[in-house]
Amino acid sequence: MTTLGIIGAGNIGSQVARVAVANGYDVVIANSRGPETLADLVAELGPRAKAATAEEAAAAADVAVVTVPLRAIDQLPAEQLAGKIVLDTNNYYFERDGHIEALDKGETTTSELVQRALPSSKIAKAFNHIFASEITTDGAPAGTPNRRALATAGDDEAVAFVTRFYDEAGFDTVNIGPLSESWRAERDRPAYVVRQNAEELTENLAKANRLP
Repeated sequence: MTTLGIIGAGNIGSQVARVAVANGYDVVIANSRGPETLADLVAELGPRAKAATAEEAAAAADVAVVTVPLRAIDQLPAEQLAGKIVLDTNNYYFERDGHIEALDKGETTTSELVQRALPSSKIAKAFNHIFASEITTDGAPAGTPNRRALATAGDDEAVAFVTRFYDEAGFDTVNIGPLSESWRAERDRPAYVVRQNAEELTENLAKANRLP
């Protein structure tokens, strides 16, 4: 059975953990405050889940989810994540992260910064343009008319996993392409945190401006 290592147990991380357990994955989840602070969440998730340190979660992961503030990506356990698929949920919030000139100028993307911090990992964007609460409530079976779609971008192998995981969670997928195009689904663009089917998402991604 696939083990999902989740680094970051906030709103998105905990919701992804719920989806993963519901679909038969094992989950090892970590936060910055220590495994003991995750006792209630792990109890809710049940026997498929356990709390750990970030290093332990990364080492246990077949696939990892990185859902920490952008300012913390340089603290990620790169050695334990080497060679693994890593799903990046980040958006750039300068109010929280401080201004990053390369992002302000549109010279890079948040996922490319994650790739730089994890040079040996296979990065894909995931779950960054949906409200966390909707990850477990807006999914629908494949083939449902007007099924909600989510975007991804990045390494081909990682994108293939995201596509499968999105489908298990109840969402269609729109593949933007390489990480350099992942800005199209980020904050303040037309595709950000609005409900859209695959056709609508494709249109919104196409009309995004690099500097919103």
